Amino acid sequence: NPSPSGPLQRRTTMMLGFRSGSRFMAPLIMGRSLSTSSPLLGSRGTGVHIDSAKNNASTPFDFTPENSQRVKEILSKYPAGGQKSGTIPLLDLAQRQNNGFLTLSAMNKVAKILKLDPMRVYEVATFYTMFNREPVGKHFVQVCTTSPCEICGSTAVVDAIKSHLGIGMGETTSDNEFTLIEVECLGACVNAPMMQINDDYYEDLTPQTAVNVLKKLKAGEPIEVGPQRPDRRNCEPVGGLTSLTTEPTGPHAPFLEQLDTEAQN
Repeated sequence: NPSPSGPLQRRTTMMLGFRSGSRFMAPLIMGRSLSTSSPLLGSRGTGVHIDSAKNNASTPFDFTPENSQRVKEILSKYPAGGQKSGTIPLLDLAQRQNNGFLTLSAMNKVAKILKLDPMRVYEVATFYTMFNREPVGKHFVQVCTTSPCEICGSTAVVDAIKSHLGIGMGETTSDNEFTLIEVECLGACVNAPMMQINDDYYEDLTPQTAVNVLKKLKAGEPIEVGPQRPDRRNCEPVGGLTSLTTEPTGPHAPFLEQLDTEAQN
């Protein structure tokens, strides 16, 4: 093992998952990244860990007593020898405890619990976009800018957010309230344009409603998640349902009628 004062301690190289000449290199060779939320990797952070005062192998991290119990509950779901499948939920738990980002010591703690080589945990943390290896603000704003959202006006939404917060993409406000990034499809295309803030989706946005969401979050006011237009219910058509408005009859199935009768008795 290298000395704590050695160069590997100051600059720990993360496994990138790219092989020379492989198809995984193609997006980089073409000048494109695999994700708009990070210049090189899926998660927010570069492919190399560089020690800082707040993020190094000596930075204290341990699960709280409450989360330690949660760790046990998570691992109990997996069979003996399969605990490594808990890597993602444990990393997520660590990130939530650590104000929204993963330190090197947090990843090392997960590796120790799962009895894995730390590199195996680094591989996961650097691949998935939900893991942040850089500090983020209290409200982590992720605006979708892929085709459906773009067609429905995401550019104007992004411009309004930038203007309101006074920051650009990948930046955090000086009060550490908001971090803004651009992301790929979040799976709510029918409610485009939309953004995700922490765990919540805000959909059917306009520049004004997007800014209103940010204002309410900053003020600590209650806010409805989901569609931000009054004539929209979940992802139903604006004018209401036009089909499936009654109980479907379905194919004739006598055994279902029998089951209903038995259930009533």
